[in-house]
Amino acid sequence: MVEIYDREGKRKLEYLVAVLPGVQAAVDEARFEIAARAEALLLAHRLEGHATIDVVDGDVDKYVVLDDERGKKAALSIEYGRAASVVVRERADGTTYLDTIPASDGLFILARAANLPKKRKGKVQLD
Repeated sequence: MVEIYDREGKRKLEYLVAVLPGVQAAVDEARFEIAARAEALLLAHRLEGHATIDVVDGDVDKYVVLDDERGKKAALSIEYGRAASVVVRERADGTTYLDTIPASDGLFILARAANLPKKRKGKVQLD
């Protein structure tokens, strides 16, 4: 594999191209379009209204983010879905009981907005 560096040997050519004003403008325009589509998709499925679509600037890249910090912190579950689970809950009188949370399919808001394939994340095996 060949790596190309600029004259000083400090920055890769890809970085130099990525930070050009025209390239940054094109990336910003693409991010705006994806964020607008994501917002429309999220509004169609919003139940409690806590999740939002945000845009974030990195050093070079620009990001569209599904944010659920104000709600149940469930952005990952909103995007990819979740499996059924059993949780222990406590009643007001101090007794505990088991409650089943049903499985939920993902909405793939960001994937659909960016025209990416819908893929559910695989299970992680812990050793």
